[in-house]
Parts: sequence; structure tokens; C-alpha cells
Amino acid sequence: MEAQVASHFADSARLNQESARLLAAPIARAIAMMCEALAAGGKVLACGNGGSAADAQHFAAELVNRFERERAPLAGLALTTDSSSLTAIGNDYGYERVFEKQLRALGRRGDVLLAISTSGNSANVLAAMRAARELGLRIVALTGNGGGKMAGLLGEGDAHVCVPHTRTMRIQEIHLLALHCICDGIDTQLFGGKR
Repeated sequence: MEAQVASHFADSARLNQESARLLAAPIARAIAMMCEALAAGGKVLACGNGGSAADAQHFAAELVNRFERERAPLAGLALTTDSSSLTAIGNDYGYERVFEKQLRALGRRGDVLLAISTSGNSANVLAAMRAARELGLRIVALTGNGGGKMAGLLGEGDAHVCVPHTRTMRIQEIHLLALHCICDGIDTQLFGGKR
């Protein structure tokens, strides 16, 4: 069992090194996009399922409260947290539309959609991305496994952080690190100075 545990650490360390090389540029792009939206009075709306829902909520909380420095609250909203809206939309229209309907109500041109899916194929996240495109939101997609169907919905003005791995747990580990990099980058870009 100790060897198995050690192998997880080794695999994760290898993926961290590879991801640092491959994902620094798209993460920096995501930071710039979100800073532009937040500085202009816009917001970041985040969605995902399961562990990705937890990541969406974690990220929104870091924006609204703080990351590592004292600063003004920033507009972040997880579309995964309102159980009344989620269940009403799911019951009336189907689970595929739970994020899309909220995005249409709350999203505005100039906002950013943070779309998280380890497979890149979550139907409700894809529906939110299509709505974001119609509404004039830019998209930051966090995926893995080659990007799935989400990769095909991204345009030139978007950012794609695609983890080069197929295992969900490894992809989620890098997604969390990427989100922390984005939080740190937003704090640095918008508030400057040291922590």
C-alpha cells in the first residue's frame, strides 16, 4: 500500500511538471480575461458537476471573500449552489439546462463563464457554453482528456486549460492548482504589490 501511495505522488509530480510547461500560457490568458471583466464591473460565473461543482464554488468564494491578501470583494458566482433554481430547472426543463437558464438570467456581455469538466463532455456545461456564446460572454474552459466536445465550442477570444491526462483525479488536481494560479494572478493584476 505504501508503494501505491508513493506512485500517486510520483504520477502527480510528473503531471504537475508537464502541466506547468503546457498550461502556463492559457492560464495567463484566463487571468487576463477575468481581470478585464472584473475591472470593468463584470463578473465570473462558474459551473461544473461533482468535483468540478466543488471547484466552481471554491473559486467563486475566493473571489467574493479573498484569496491570500486583503482586498475588495470581487464578483464571482457559482451556478452550482442555488438548490431551488437547480431543482426547478431540472424538474421543468431537464438537468441539461440547469446552468444555461441561470446564465441567461444572470450573465451579461463582458462577463466570463468558467466552464469546468474533466471529460469536456458534460451536457449541461456545453449548454451553458452555447448560451455564453449567444450572450457575448468569453469562456475559460478547464478540461482534460483532450478537451472533449467543449474544445469545439471555444473561439479565439477564449482560454482553454486542458490537462494532459485521462484520469479524473489527476485532472482535478491540476484544475485546483490552475484555479489557485488564476486567483493569485487576479490579485496581483488588480491589486498589485506583495501579499
